[in-house]
Amino acid sequence: FDADQMIFSRGDPGREIYLVLEGRIRLSILSSDGRELSFAHAGPGSVFGEIATLDGGERTAGATAISRVAAMALPQRAVIELIENNPKVAVAAIRFLCTRLRETDQRLEAIALHRIEVRLARLLLSALKLQSPNAEGEEVPLDLGMSQGELALLIGASRPKVNIALTMLGDMGAISRKGSKLLCNTEVLQEIAETE
Repeated sequence: FDADQMIFSRGDPGREIYLVLEGRIRLSILSSDGRELSFAHAGPGSVFGEIATLDGGERTAGATAISRVAAMALPQRAVIELIENNPKVAVAAIRFLCTRLRETDQRLEAIALHRIEVRLARLLLSALKLQSPNAEGEEVPLDLGMSQGELALLIGASRPKVNIALTMLGDMGAISRKGSKLLCNTEVLQEIAETE
C-alpha cells in the first residue's frame, strides 16, 4: 500500500485479516462532524482487521497507510478454517482478542480520566517498550516515526495541546531533543504516567 492509501473503511465487509511486514497503518474512525479519532497504529508484526474477519460483520474502523506498507493478508475462510480445525489456534485467537479488548478499555479510560501529559507519557513509555524493551535511563533515544498530529489522534487531543504537553514533559525533565531525536528519561516518564 502507498502512503495515505485507504486500505478499508468503517462499514466495509471484512474479508481478510492483515499482518504488517513494513510501514505503519492508522486505525481510526470518523465522527459525524468529520473529526478523526485514531485509536491505534499497526506497525511491523502487528495484526489488524481481525474483528470483521472473525465475526463476518462490517469493519469497525478504517485503516489507512501512514507510510508505504507491505502486508500479508489471510482470507476470512482460511482464518475460520484454521480456528475450527485447530484448538490451539482458537485459544490463541481468543487470547489475542482479549488483549485487544483490554487495550481498548485502557485507552478509553485514559482519554476519559487522565490529563494529556499523563496520556502522552504513557504513550511514549509504550513506544519505548516496543523499540527497546529493556532500555532505561536518562537519555533513551526514541524514534516515534510520527508527527504531532498523529500523536494527537492517538491520545484523543488536538495537535496544539500535544505541542503544549511535549513542552511540559520537557520542562519536567521527562524528554529532551537532540537534533531530530527524542531522548526520554524513563524514570521521570514513569512517575508522570503513574500520577493519577
